[in-house]
Amino acid sequence: MTRVLVGYLPDERGDDALALAALVARQGRTPLTVANIYPPGWPTPGPGRVDAEWLGYVKQQARAALDQAAARLGDTTPADAVHYVVHPNRGSGRGLIQVAEKEAARLVVIGSAPRGRPGRIAVGSTADQLLHASPVPVLLAPRGYAAAPPEAFTRLTVAYRPHRGARLEVAAAGRIADWLGVPVRLLTLLLRPPGPAGGPVVADLMRRQREQAARDLAEAAERAAARAGVSAEVAEGVGVDGALRHCDWSPGEILACMSSAEGPLRRVFLGSVSGKIVRVAACPVLVLPGAGPR
Repeated sequence: MTRVLVGYLPDERGDDALALAALVARQGRTPLTVANIYPPGWPTPGPGRVDAEWLGYVKQQARAALDQAAARLGDTTPADAVHYVVHPNRGSGRGLIQVAEKEAARLVVIGSAPRGRPGRIAVGSTADQLLHASPVPVLLAPRGYAAAPPEAFTRLTVAYRPHRGARLEVAAAGRIADWLGVPVRLLTLLLRPPGPAGGPVVADLMRRQREQAARDLAEAAERAAARAGVSAEVAEGVGVDGALRHCDWSPGEILACMSSAEGPLRRVFLGSVSGKIVRVAACPVLVLPGAGPR
């Protein structure tokens, strides 16, 4: 049985990730695994008693973190639908990848790094490891998400760009949307150069890009027409932030973006545009693994 995996720390980012993962698990009717990654002992041991005491301490702290997670979940998630795991690894992201493989996780959920702006996502070391190696999709919670989570997810918006693997990635996003019971919006970001309008040459270039984007989206939407509730939209603005501001966003939105074409197949690999989307989006962001030939 597949599961939703959340990496939990006893702080704000852990609570944000837990609130998001619990909503995914409830809406997708999928069991939840809550994991805390703790540092293992050193390969070259020092005095045995000191090493044993230190390892016992960090394990105790990890279990205390999971006790806090259980208290945060309370009655919102049935106790028999939650599995708690402590796992050793010096890299928390790498440790979550190992747990994801062991638990047959469908996706991994984490929170923003502490330096993130309220309502936005900052990529820290855990996210960086996951966003360059995870074999399953990674879902990131904006900072402060736990303070006012939506009652339900309402739509999955896919930041679409045409490439050889796009069809498989859109299909993967569609399966997640079916799992959560939400419609899909295919969204292409059309980025205008900064500064003045640029005269007729720039205007003609933008017109041709707009027309091409509309054709690409129409083809992608037609291929995805086998499932209900697929819409397509072009958002135009100066930079990724400006383009995203020209879209409507519901409280229950998830924004999905694709892995870089330079990354390994069937692994998440965050590219430059997807990285900008993660950092400026005002909703949870789902990063899909690369799929198929590029």
